[in-house]
Amino acid sequence: MRELGRQPAALSLVDLTAPRVLAFLAHLEAERHNCVRSRNARLAAIRAFMRYVGLREPALLASTQPVLAIPMKRFERPLVGFLAREHVEALLAAPDPCTWSGRRDRVMFATLYNSGARVSELIGMRVADLRLVPAAAIRIRSKGRKERCVPLWQRTAKQLRDWLQHLPDTPDQVLFPNRAGGALTRTSVAERLKLAVAVAAERFPELARQRVSPHVLRHSTAMHLLQSGVDITVIALWLGHESPVTTHTYIEADLAMKERALKALRPPKTTPTRYRAPDRVLAFLETL
Repeated sequence: MRELGRQPAALSLVDLTAPRVLAFLAHLEAERHNCVRSRNARLAAIRAFMRYVGLREPALLASTQPVLAIPMKRFERPLVGFLAREHVEALLAAPDPCTWSGRRDRVMFATLYNSGARVSELIGMRVADLRLVPAAAIRIRSKGRKERCVPLWQRTAKQLRDWLQHLPDTPDQVLFPNRAGGALTRTSVAERLKLAVAVAAERFPELARQRVSPHVLRHSTAMHLLQSGVDITVIALWLGHESPVTTHTYIEADLAMKERALKALRPPKTTPTRYRAPDRVLAFLETL
């Protein structure tokens, strides 16, 4: 730490006071420009460590309790952004099928939209993860070494079947490689999607004003499944959410579902009434 002039490995527990932790959190926001979510994540890690210390060494509770009392910072949760179906169709058709990279981008974006995968999951897909018979599906390795299997639409399966002809027939082969045969990076996928957005914006100019990222495409998958009547617990499994509570944010963002619910709820039938003043009130008013 700069204040103490020592490396983090040389710190002792007495150095982790509440004022220093608060100063560190302020440094994250002011100097390193971390968002509130990142600030809260760092604080959660510190608090977890302090709880562990308190359990192992009860004599140090006086040192750990002030740090544990530091609250998480509140922040506004923006509504989930997603694309309309016609915009997604335009994005999927945007890459040039006459080039190698265009053919890869077409099948890559189709798989991304079909599976609702995170970009980190997409670039980690291998040929061995793909199953085309008897029912097309793809295995996704998610965070925490967890796996899930997502079914593929027939159109996506056909695109993948054709794409496999351009790849080496080895199980460990990256499913969507770069020119050198290695895995794409997150930045590379985002840049390729940006190029597709620019092409699709020629047909839908409103796309140029939207922030379209691989994660927005994931949100779009969830919203379109929800709008098609798929149960929210199934969508949670589809996206790899640990709890359906996370998936409930899509319901909050779906204005069309809210409008349908409003139409289904009819306002109560009420007859407007007219006030009739009693005789004593009328008599009092005549005396004024």
